[in-house]
Amino acid sequence: MATRTKKDLRVARHARIRKRVRGNAERPRLAVFRSLKHISAQIIDDTTGTTLAAASSLEKDLGGKGNAEGAKAVGTLLAQRAKEKGVNSVIFDRGGFRYHGRVASLADGAREAGLEF
Repeated sequence: MATRTKKDLRVARHARIRKRVRGNAERPRLAVFRSLKHISAQIIDDTTGTTLAAASSLEKDLGGKGNAEGAKAVGTLLAQRAKEKGVNSVIFDRGGFRYHGRVASLADGAREAGLEF
């Protein structure tokens, strides 16, 4: 039996989460991805398969910080972009990552900017 890597385990956790979490036009899904250096998030309508808004710590105006501070800025920017598209309420998809640290900071930033979940 082959050993399962950390990535394999995270992908399996994400699959379990995605069984229950589906975004629609009224409440799209806020999907988070965290790499070693950066963090990104998208707001996705799963019924049509379209991305409504996205933000990443790789963007020049955010300064390229992937730490907790940068994650909060990504959440704030994402919420502003979602508001411009008329999205006020989302379903949070942590992507198999623990709701801790940078993932929680991104969620806090989005909530403070007015996104409901």
